[in-house]
Amino acid sequence: MNVLFENEMPLFPTTYNEIEQRIRGIAPLKYGRTRNFVDGAVTHLSPYISRGVISTKQILSEILKRGYQPATIEKFIQELAWRDYWQQVWISKGDDINSDLKNKQNPISNTDIPEAIAKASTGIEAIDTAITTFYKTGYLHNHLRMYIASMACSIAHSHWKLPAQWMYYHLLDADWASNALSWQWVAGANSNKKYYANQENINKYCYTNQKSTFLDVPYEAFSTLEIPEVLQEITILNLETLLPTSTSITVDKTLPNLIYNFHNLDPLWKEDISANRILLLEPSHFKHYPVSQKTIGFILALSRNIKNIQVYVGEFDELVKSHSLENIYYKEHPLNRHYKGKEESRDWMFTVEGYYPSFFAFWKKCKKELNY
Repeated sequence: MNVLFENEMPLFPTTYNEIEQRIRGIAPLKYGRTRNFVDGAVTHLSPYISRGVISTKQILSEILKRGYQPATIEKFIQELAWRDYWQQVWISKGDDINSDLKNKQNPISNTDIPEAIAKASTGIEAIDTAITTFYKTGYLHNHLRMYIASMACSIAHSHWKLPAQWMYYHLLDADWASNALSWQWVAGANSNKKYYANQENINKYCYTNQKSTFLDVPYEAFSTLEIPEVLQEITILNLETLLPTSTSITVDKTLPNLIYNFHNLDPLWKEDISANRILLLEPSHFKHYPVSQKTIGFILALSRNIKNIQVYVGEFDELVKSHSLENIYYKEHPLNRHYKGKEESRDWMFTVEGYYPSFFAFWKKCKKELNY
């Protein structure tokens, strides 16, 4: 029995006080020792980072205030930095991250997803249980994300794009840069080799004890492994987002206009000024990057931390035109490039910007700013 899944997966509260309490509960040393195990001391903060409620910089600052020395919690800081790294790649490469970034994935047998993965019927106990729970909670441990991606791309030879969209669709922490580029890393399209996980590895980190599965092989066998029969049937997914019904909003023309969106739900942003605060949900955005109804409900709940927030369903240009908006402010993001107004920077952990071909080239620069 997988001991993790005997209990409910952690839920994600949506009030800012509860989120702050979760930050205060981080155990960075234990995280470094146990994070690869499915019951490890992970933070469960990724949905709030992805939605811009909190930032990696804010988390690091809070941890350092508690007296931890950077050298002793380097693994924890690195994992935070990975999020900023993926975003910097997206900023630099733009829509190129939607295609094989460094190498052509090879071999490819299909551009869909194995039905057994979508239906949680692969026969690998830890993976099937995780996917079933994923549909209920919107959460997957990072190791299980890698296991699933490896099964889809490296074992079933599905191109990474559609399976990555499937996972993104259901993730409460949906971050296209982190998701797409991680899937490419597993598939060998954004790395020098494919990632594989055999049954022994899965058993170790998920506390299962399965034997004689199609993954119960030594690593050297993967390069010649035939696609298992259970993964040969593929399915075509229909990923659509149903947005809330559009309602009218009221705009005070004497006040500045702050535009919030799927990537920025920061309740502390300019909290000390009077402003029209508008959560913009653009149908065009969700057509290209669809998410589940669970995710839409989650962001609407998070938005209630923002005083006097109003929700506008429509395109940016429509919003500006219909309400004659001027004095517009928004936070930078690759998917906000069509916005017009005063762009403000997100809160990054470090000042390092631009494209680095590897995380560790990026990290080498970041580490200098920690002064150890």
